[in-house]
Amino acid sequence: MKKSILISAICIAALSACNTTTPETYTQIRIIEDGGTGANKAIMVEEPSLAEHTIFRPADLSVFNAQKQLPIIIWGNGACSNSPWEHVNFLSEIASHGFFVVAIGNFPTDTTPYQGPMSRVEQQIEGLDWAIAQNADKNSPYYQKLDIKNIAAAGMSCGGLQTLANCTDGRLSTIMICNSGLFTNHAAAMPNMPMPEKEQLQNIKVPTIYILGDTTDIAYYNGMDDYNQINNVPVAACNLPVGHGGTYREPHGGEFAAVATAWLQWQLKNDAEAARMFEGENCGVSQRKGWRIEKKNID
Repeated sequence: MKKSILISAICIAALSACNTTTPETYTQIRIIEDGGTGANKAIMVEEPSLAEHTIFRPADLSVFNAQKQLPIIIWGNGACSNSPWEHVNFLSEIASHGFFVVAIGNFPTDTTPYQGPMSRVEQQIEGLDWAIAQNADKNSPYYQKLDIKNIAAAGMSCGGLQTLANCTDGRLSTIMICNSGLFTNHAAAMPNMPMPEKEQLQNIKVPTIYILGDTTDIAYYNGMDDYNQINNVPVAACNLPVGHGGTYREPHGGEFAAVATAWLQWQLKNDAEAARMFEGENCGVSQRKGWRIEKKNID
Protein backbone atom coordinates (compact mmCIF):
# COMPACT_ATOMS: atom_id res chain seq x y z
CA MET A 1 0.00 0.00 0.00
CA LYS A 2 2.78 2.46 0.94
CA LYS A 3 4.57 1.78 -2.36
CA SER A 4 1.36 2.43 -4.32
CA ILE A 5 0.81 5.70 -2.50
CA LEU A 6 4.40 6.78 -3.17
CA ILE A 7 4.18 5.93 -6.87
CA SER A 8 0.94 7.92 -7.13
CA ALA A 9 2.65 10.86 -5.44
CA ILE A 10 5.51 10.73 -7.93
CA CYS A 11 3.06 10.66 -10.84
CA ILE A 12 1.16 13.62 -9.40
CA ALA A 13 4.41 15.54 -8.98
CA ALA A 14 5.35 14.85 -12.60
CA LEU A 15 1.96 16.04 -13.81
CA SER A 16 1.81 19.06 -11.51
CA ALA A 17 5.07 20.27 -12.99
CA CYS A 18 3.12 20.79 -16.20
CA ASN A 19 1.07 23.46 -14.45
CA THR A 20 4.07 25.53 -13.35
CA THR A 21 6.50 25.02 -16.24
CA THR A 22 6.40 24.45 -19.97
CA PRO A 23 4.25 21.35 -20.67
CA GLU A 24 6.00 18.00 -20.73
CA THR A 25 6.87 16.49 -24.10
CA TYR A 26 7.64 12.87 -23.25
CA THR A 27 5.74 10.09 -25.01
CA GLN A 28 6.46 7.32 -22.49
CA ILE A 29 7.04 7.40 -18.74
CA ARG A 30 8.04 4.71 -16.26
CA ILE A 31 8.84 4.87 -12.55
CA ILE A 32 11.74 2.61 -11.56
CA GLU A 33 11.36 1.02 -8.14
CA ASP A 34 10.19 3.86 -5.86
CA GLY A 35 11.85 6.64 -7.82
CA GLY A 36 15.17 6.41 -5.97
CA THR A 37 16.38 7.38 -2.50
CA GLY A 38 17.39 10.95 -3.34
CA ALA A 39 15.50 14.14 -2.55
CA ASN A 40 14.07 14.35 -6.10
CA LYS A 41 12.04 11.25 -6.96
CA ALA A 42 12.99 10.19 -10.48
CA ILE A 43 11.17 9.06 -13.59
CA MET A 44 12.36 7.48 -16.82
CA VAL A 45 10.97 9.07 -19.97
CA GLU A 46 11.16 8.86 -23.75
CA GLU A 47 11.49 12.16 -25.60
CA PRO A 48 10.22 12.15 -29.21
CA SER A 49 12.82 14.70 -30.31
CA LEU A 50 15.70 12.40 -29.28
CA ALA A 51 15.71 9.05 -31.05
CA GLU A 52 17.51 6.05 -29.56
CA HIS A 53 17.93 7.58 -26.11
CA THR A 54 16.23 7.36 -22.72
CA ILE A 55 16.08 10.11 -20.07
CA PHE A 56 16.28 9.61 -16.30
CA ARG A 57 15.39 12.81 -14.39
CA PRO A 58 13.53 14.19 -11.39
CA ALA A 59 9.77 13.93 -11.81
CA ASP A 60 9.08 17.46 -10.60
CA LEU A 61 10.95 19.96 -12.76
CA SER A 62 9.27 22.97 -11.16
CA VAL A 63 11.93 23.11 -8.43
CA PHE A 64 14.71 23.60 -10.99
CA ASN A 65 15.56 26.86 -12.71
CA ALA A 66 18.48 28.97 -13.90
CA GLN A 67 19.76 29.23 -10.32
CA LYS A 68 19.25 25.57 -9.45
CA GLN A 69 20.10 23.37 -12.40
CA LEU A 70 20.56 19.68 -13.12
CA PRO A 71 24.08 18.54 -14.09
CA ILE A 72 24.07 16.34 -17.19
CA ILE A 73 25.32 12.75 -17.44
CA ILE A 74 25.63 10.98 -20.78
CA TRP A 75 25.62 7.20 -20.32
CA GLY A 76 26.68 4.22 -22.43
CA ASN A 77 25.42 0.69 -21.75
CA GLY A 78 27.15 -2.64 -21.30
CA ALA A 79 27.50 -4.95 -24.31
CA CYS A 80 26.99 -1.91 -26.57
CA SER A 81 23.27 -2.40 -25.89
CA ASN A 82 20.99 0.08 -27.60
CA SER A 83 18.77 0.18 -24.51
CA PRO A 84 19.62 0.91 -20.85
CA TRP A 85 17.39 -1.98 -19.68
CA GLU A 86 20.13 -3.43 -17.45
CA HIS A 87 20.98 -0.15 -15.73
CA VAL A 88 17.57 1.35 -14.92
CA ASN A 89 17.84 0.95 -11.12
CA PHE A 90 21.33 2.47 -11.12
CA LEU A 91 20.47 5.41 -13.40
CA SER A 92 17.16 6.17 -11.70
CA GLU A 93 18.92 6.29 -8.33
CA ILE A 94 21.52 8.75 -9.63
CA ALA A 95 18.81 10.94 -11.19
CA SER A 96 16.94 11.08 -7.88
CA HIS A 97 19.88 12.97 -6.40
CA GLY A 98 19.35 15.84 -8.81
CA PHE A 99 20.94 14.79 -12.10
CA PHE A 100 19.75 14.66 -15.71
CA VAL A 101 20.85 11.38 -17.27
CA VAL A 102 20.77 10.92 -21.04
CA ALA A 103 21.29 7.21 -21.64
CA ILE A 104 22.08 5.69 -24.99
CA GLY A 105 19.33 3.47 -26.34
CA ASN A 106 15.64 2.87 -26.70
CA PHE A 107 13.18 3.18 -23.82
CA PRO A 108 12.95 -0.14 -21.92
CA THR A 109 9.31 -0.90 -21.16
CA ASP A 110 10.18 -3.84 -18.87
CA THR A 111 13.17 -5.92 -17.76
CA THR A 112 13.38 -7.93 -20.97
CA PRO A 113 17.01 -8.07 -22.18
CA TYR A 114 17.62 -5.97 -25.27
CA GLN A 115 18.09 -7.84 -28.52
CA GLY A 116 18.96 -5.78 -31.55
CA PRO A 117 21.68 -3.77 -33.29
CA MET A 118 24.57 -2.45 -31.22
CA SER A 119 24.69 1.17 -30.15
CA ARG A 120 27.08 3.72 -31.66
CA VAL A 121 29.84 5.79 -30.05
CA GLU A 122 28.27 8.93 -31.53
CA GLN A 123 25.05 8.47 -29.56
CA GLN A 124 26.62 9.82 -26.38
CA ILE A 125 27.50 13.10 -28.09
CA GLU A 126 24.13 13.23 -29.87
CA GLY A 127 22.48 13.02 -26.45
CA LEU A 128 24.67 15.78 -25.07
CA ASP A 129 24.03 18.06 -28.06
CA TRP A 130 20.29 17.50 -27.60
CA ALA A 131 20.38 18.32 -23.88
CA ILE A 132 22.30 21.55 -24.48
CA ALA A 133 19.86 22.56 -27.21
CA GLN A 134 16.90 21.80 -24.92
CA ASN A 135 18.36 24.00 -22.23
CA ALA A 136 18.41 26.92 -24.69
CA ASP A 137 14.94 26.30 -26.14
CA LYS A 138 12.22 28.44 -24.54
CA ASN A 139 9.61 25.93 -25.71
CA SER A 140 11.30 23.00 -23.96
CA PRO A 141 10.32 21.77 -20.49
CA TYR A 142 14.07 21.68 -19.79
CA TYR A 143 14.65 25.35 -20.63
CA GLN A 144 17.35 26.78 -18.31
CA LYS A 145 17.02 23.78 -16.01
CA LEU A 146 20.14 21.93 -17.18
CA ASP A 147 23.65 22.75 -16.03
CA ILE A 148 25.58 22.75 -19.29
CA LYS A 149 28.82 23.65 -17.48
CA ASN A 150 28.82 20.50 -15.37
CA ILE A 151 28.70 17.40 -17.57
CA ALA A 152 29.86 13.82 -17.06
CA ALA A 153 30.39 11.09 -19.61
CA ALA A 154 30.02 7.62 -18.15
CA GLY A 155 29.41 4.04 -19.16
CA MET A 156 29.68 0.37 -18.28
CA SER A 157 31.82 -2.18 -20.16
CA CYS A 158 31.33 -1.29 -23.86
CA GLY A 159 29.74 1.95 -22.65
CA GLY A 160 32.98 2.70 -20.83
CA LEU A 161 34.87 2.26 -24.09
CA GLN A 162 32.40 4.61 -25.77
CA THR A 163 33.06 7.11 -22.99
CA LEU A 164 36.81 6.84 -23.46
CA ALA A 165 36.35 7.31 -27.20
CA ASN A 166 34.51 10.56 -26.42
CA CYS A 167 36.75 11.71 -23.56
CA THR A 168 38.33 14.55 -25.56
CA ASP A 169 35.05 16.49 -25.82
CA GLY A 170 35.89 19.84 -24.25
CA ARG A 171 32.46 20.18 -22.62
CA LEU A 172 33.07 17.35 -20.16
CA SER A 173 33.79 18.03 -16.49
CA THR A 174 34.50 14.43 -15.45
CA ILE A 175 34.38 10.88 -16.80
CA MET A 176 33.30 7.69 -15.04
CA ILE A 177 34.36 4.28 -16.36
CA CYS A 178 32.51 1.29 -14.91
CA ASN A 179 33.63 -2.34 -15.37
CA SER A 180 35.71 -1.24 -18.32
CA GLY A 181 39.09 -0.16 -19.59
CA LEU A 182 40.95 0.10 -22.87
CA PHE A 183 42.03 -3.30 -24.11
CA THR A 184 45.63 -4.35 -23.69
CA ASN A 185 44.84 -7.15 -26.16
CA HIS A 186 42.40 -6.18 -28.90
CA ALA A 187 41.85 -9.82 -29.84
CA ALA A 188 39.96 -10.30 -26.57
CA ALA A 189 37.32 -7.72 -27.52
CA MET A 190 33.81 -8.43 -28.71
CA PRO A 191 33.43 -7.74 -32.45
CA ASN A 192 32.48 -4.17 -33.39
CA MET A 193 33.24 -2.70 -29.97
CA PRO A 194 34.94 0.72 -29.98
CA MET A 195 38.69 0.27 -29.78
CA PRO A 196 40.52 3.44 -28.76
CA GLU A 197 44.25 2.95 -28.35
CA LYS A 198 45.89 3.33 -24.94
CA GLU A 199 47.37 6.63 -26.13
CA GLN A 200 43.86 8.07 -25.78
CA LEU A 201 44.37 8.10 -22.00
CA GLN A 202 46.88 10.92 -22.36
CA ASN A 203 44.11 13.07 -23.84
CA ILE A 204 42.01 12.94 -20.67
CA LYS A 205 41.87 16.44 -19.16
CA VAL A 206 39.25 16.00 -16.42
CA PRO A 207 38.97 14.08 -13.12
CA THR A 208 38.33 10.40 -13.78
CA ILE A 209 37.03 7.46 -11.79
CA TYR A 210 37.11 3.74 -12.53
CA ILE A 211 34.51 1.63 -10.70
CA LEU A 212 35.44 -2.03 -11.12
CA GLY A 213 34.38 -5.48 -9.90
CA ASP A 214 37.87 -6.42 -8.67
CA THR A 215 39.89 -9.34 -9.98
CA THR A 216 36.87 -11.45 -11.04
CA ASP A 217 35.77 -8.63 -13.34
CA ILE A 218 36.90 -9.45 -16.89
CA ALA A 219 37.64 -5.74 -17.35
CA TYR A 220 39.69 -5.44 -14.14
CA TYR A 221 43.16 -5.67 -15.65
CA ASN A 222 42.30 -3.35 -18.54
CA GLY A 223 40.79 -0.81 -16.14
CA MET A 224 43.67 -0.93 -13.68
CA ASP A 225 46.16 -0.63 -16.54
CA ASP A 226 44.31 2.54 -17.57
CA TYR A 227 44.46 3.83 -14.01
CA ASN A 228 48.20 3.21 -13.83
CA GLN A 229 48.75 5.15 -17.06
CA ILE A 230 46.70 8.23 -16.09
CA ASN A 231 48.92 10.62 -14.15
CA ASN A 232 48.02 14.18 -15.16
CA VAL A 233 44.51 14.46 -13.65
CA PRO A 234 42.82 13.39 -10.40
CA VAL A 235 41.99 9.71 -10.84
CA ALA A 236 40.55 7.01 -8.60
CA ALA A 237 40.10 3.27 -9.02
CA CYS A 238 37.43 1.81 -6.75
CA ASN A 239 37.02 -1.96 -6.56
CA LEU A 240 34.26 -4.09 -5.05
CA PRO A 241 34.54 -7.89 -5.49
CA VAL A 242 31.29 -8.42 -7.41
CA GLY A 243 32.66 -9.30 -10.85
CA HIS A 244 31.80 -7.78 -14.21
CA GLY A 245 28.06 -7.52 -13.58
CA GLY A 246 28.49 -4.91 -10.87
CA THR A 247 25.49 -4.07 -8.68
CA TYR A 248 23.41 -2.18 -11.25
CA ARG A 249 20.37 -4.45 -10.98
CA GLU A 250 20.30 -4.50 -7.19
CA PRO A 251 17.76 -2.28 -5.40
CA HIS A 252 18.63 1.37 -6.11
CA GLY A 253 21.68 0.25 -8.06
CA GLY A 254 23.45 -1.17 -5.00
CA GLU A 255 26.91 -0.12 -3.89
CA PHE A 256 28.02 0.97 -7.36
CA ALA A 257 25.28 3.62 -7.37
CA ALA A 258 26.33 4.89 -3.93
CA VAL A 259 29.95 5.42 -5.00
CA ALA A 260 29.06 6.74 -8.45
CA THR A 261 26.57 9.24 -7.02
CA ALA A 262 29.10 10.52 -4.50
CA TRP A 263 31.68 11.06 -7.26
CA LEU A 264 29.16 12.94 -9.41
CA GLN A 265 27.97 15.06 -6.49
CA TRP A 266 31.57 16.02 -5.77
CA GLN A 267 32.68 16.67 -9.33
CA LEU A 268 29.49 18.25 -10.72
CA LYS A 269 28.03 19.93 -7.63
CA ASN A 270 31.17 20.64 -5.59
CA ASP A 271 29.58 18.79 -2.67
CA ALA A 272 32.04 18.82 0.26
CA GLU A 273 30.42 15.89 2.03
CA ALA A 274 30.59 13.78 -1.13
CA ALA A 275 34.26 14.75 -1.52
CA ARG A 276 35.02 13.04 1.79
CA MET A 277 34.13 9.76 0.11
CA PHE A 278 37.37 10.11 -1.87
CA GLU A 279 39.64 12.57 -0.04
CA GLY A 280 41.90 11.68 2.85
CA GLU A 281 43.68 8.58 4.08
CA ASN A 282 40.51 7.11 5.61
CA CYS A 283 38.13 8.27 2.90
CA GLY A 284 34.53 7.14 2.85
CA VAL A 285 34.93 4.56 0.09
CA SER A 286 37.63 2.75 2.05
CA GLN A 287 35.28 2.54 5.04
CA ARG A 288 32.47 0.86 3.07
CA LYS A 289 32.29 -2.90 3.36
CA GLY A 290 34.25 -4.73 0.67
CA TRP A 291 35.58 -1.67 -1.15
CA ARG A 292 39.20 -0.76 -1.78
CA ILE A 293 40.35 2.42 -3.43
CA GLU A 294 43.50 3.61 -5.15
CA LYS A 295 43.87 7.25 -6.12
CA LYS A 296 46.27 9.84 -7.52
CA ASN A 297 46.25 13.65 -7.49
CA ILE A 298 43.25 13.70 -5.16
CA ASP A 299 44.67 14.20 -1.62
